[in-house]
Amino acid sequence: MLPLISELAIGAADLGAAFLLMYGLKRMSSPVTAPSGIFVAGIGMLVAILASFLYVFDVSAAAKPFLPVNIGLAVLALALGGGAAWLSGKKVAMTAMPQMVALYNGMGGGAAGAIAAVELFGAKTAGTTQLGMTLLGALIGAVSLSGSLIAWAKLDGVINQPLRFTGQQAVNGLVMLATLGLGGYLLFLAGTGTGSEPLVALPQLISLFFVLALVFGILMTLPIGGADMPVVISIYNAFTGLAVGFEGFVLQNPALMIAGMVVGAAGTLLTLLMAKAMNRSVSNVVFTNFGGAPKHKQGAIKGSLKPVEAGDAGIFMRYAKEVIIVPGYGLAVAQGQQKLYEFVKLLQAAGVTVKFAVHPVAGRMPGQMDVLLAEAGVPYDLIFQLEDINDEFATADVALVIGANDVVNPAARTDKSSPIFGMPILNADKAKQVYVIKRGQGKGYAGIVNGLFYGDNCNMVYGDAQAVLVQMIEAVRGLGTAAAA
Repeated sequence: MLPLISELAIGAADLGAAFLLMYGLKRMSSPVTAPSGIFVAGIGMLVAILASFLYVFDVSAAAKPFLPVNIGLAVLALALGGGAAWLSGKKVAMTAMPQMVALYNGMGGGAAGAIAAVELFGAKTAGTTQLGMTLLGALIGAVSLSGSLIAWAKLDGVINQPLRFTGQQAVNGLVMLATLGLGGYLLFLAGTGTGSEPLVALPQLISLFFVLALVFGILMTLPIGGADMPVVISIYNAFTGLAVGFEGFVLQNPALMIAGMVVGAAGTLLTLLMAKAMNRSVSNVVFTNFGGAPKHKQGAIKGSLKPVEAGDAGIFMRYAKEVIIVPGYGLAVAQGQQKLYEFVKLLQAAGVTVKFAVHPVAGRMPGQMDVLLAEAGVPYDLIFQLEDINDEFATADVALVIGANDVVNPAARTDKSSPIFGMPILNADKAKQVYVIKRGQGKGYAGIVNGLFYGDNCNMVYGDAQAVLVQMIEAVRGLGTAAAA
């Protein structure tokens, strides 16, 4: 009786977990419902994990490809992994969130690859179809693991420059062909016997398959420049979902199949949307050298940089009718989102209309600016995407750019030789007055000078974003104090 109850409980738990994961992901599509969506998805994952322990009571468990038969090790792994994730999640700074996402993508791919390794080395797959799915999951998971680690290293500054050499694309292609060829040979060997049993005698080939897949993930990511990291993170997110989905099929686990395919589909769609926001194809991101030093010589920039005091800029905005704020990665680095919203509330109290314009690829990961503003408590009805607010810049009194660069560079519209030409940008340069808060005169991720900063209608406010915003707040409050006196 117990085995029957266990089998029914496992099936119900898997379907329940799959529903919770899908429902949670659906709620994550809106900033308003995203926190509850994360909680619901977390409950779904907890249900799936707890259900896996019921396999030890299932008499049909012998037919399963993989079982957590060592309860002690499973509990220890959960404690270590859950504890490390909890501590890192509580301590991580907003600026380090892209690195954490890259690591978690890699861990997901690595987990799928580890399951595939158990199946392949233990000859646990039945038939060439399951073996093919296992190999696909192993390939994609290994690529996601090593590629995500390189992406993390780039985002964290461990690797500061793209690594490129002559004939690199040919080498990458050869490694990929070798990996696919070896996978095909393993399938051929399995077809000559019963399932994957012939592979037990060839652990070296299986190991070589994993090594080649890991090397390909490294080689594919090393030459990609920092400007493309948001798209790369999305690609590996999709890869991890697909790898988990394939392994779920092999394990006959509905929760893994559904969750993996949903994450894979969402990651793929996000990748396409991010590439579209940069006016480029995914293949152009992966197989070109965008994001490194530009090959063309940029023409001379007309005009000059015109610094202004933070207090003067703050007072000017106090008497404006409409201010549009463009947040960028510099705001996250300075952790100035709380002070920014404090400044916004002062402007609103004075009757100024304030809106936020967020570019799809602002920051170093998809949605980073939305999360940053939400953390500060900025109402969602003040946050607008590029296509919804771009036309308003022409009538806005002030565009306040905080730590953003390439996403407001007019060269994307005017300079055909620019590496960002054709990329949709926020039309901040069309505002009547532009203030740019920036730590220095450095270039953006694309490595080119921003002509906006030299415009007649633009003034630079140099300094750490949080410190500058504090000065603006003090200047605006000083007006009220003087009026009261």
